[in-house]
Amino acid sequence: MSSLPHNLHDRVSISVEILRLAATADAPVVFANSLGAEDIVLTDLIYRHASQIDDFMLDTGRLPAETYELLEKVRAHYGRAPRIYCPDTEALENFANEFGTNAFYDSVELRKRCCAIRKIEPLRRALHGYKSWVTGLRREQSVTRQGLDVREWDESNGLFKFNPLADWSEAEIWGYIRSRRLPYNTLHDRHFPSIGCAPCTRAIAQGEDIRAGRWWWELPESKECGLHRYADGSASA
Repeated sequence: MSSLPHNLHDRVSISVEILRLAATADAPVVFANSLGAEDIVLTDLIYRHASQIDDFMLDTGRLPAETYELLEKVRAHYGRAPRIYCPDTEALENFANEFGTNAFYDSVELRKRCCAIRKIEPLRRALHGYKSWVTGLRREQSVTRQGLDVREWDESNGLFKFNPLADWSEAEIWGYIRSRRLPYNTLHDRHFPSIGCAPCTRAIAQGEDIRAGRWWWELPESKECGLHRYADGSASA
């Protein structure tokens, strides 16, 4: 950590402490790795400081080519990469045949059904057998994440969830990536701060919220896919 800017040392130390706590007190633990900027930071911290934590990636089948390219860069950089989980083929076929391949544009309900098939069901399979999981969520990311805790009970999945980067700012995320010269998704250089499925992600304009490019046709309060649910019924992803 000696090459890090001074202001990041404390942030990194605290996050590593949280990861090591998860790996001991709430083991076995797994990291849900989307390969976004935050998750690249966590990939580096976990692979270097808490390697006993497993990680997985949800391949929805609609990810941008740049995300798949980054997956191979991570594999080359670390000699390790997330385990891949894919959607159930029959469920995808049924959805596409009944509603259309791009039905997620038609209504919030259909978009969430698509997310349920491509993300939530594979997530549950990926989490099976684990006592806790790690995410790259930050409070600063959206209105649905402002109450985020570093460690919280995930009622919908029945295990603990750790958010080691909850207090990090966008500038700190990129300060770490730049100082460590980490591989990252090249879409970030084209004004894609938040990257999901290709049809549901677009570049944002100067001054827009960092989540403005996700499901841009919906209101901010509905712009989540349900991967992260809270006791009050709200969801985040």
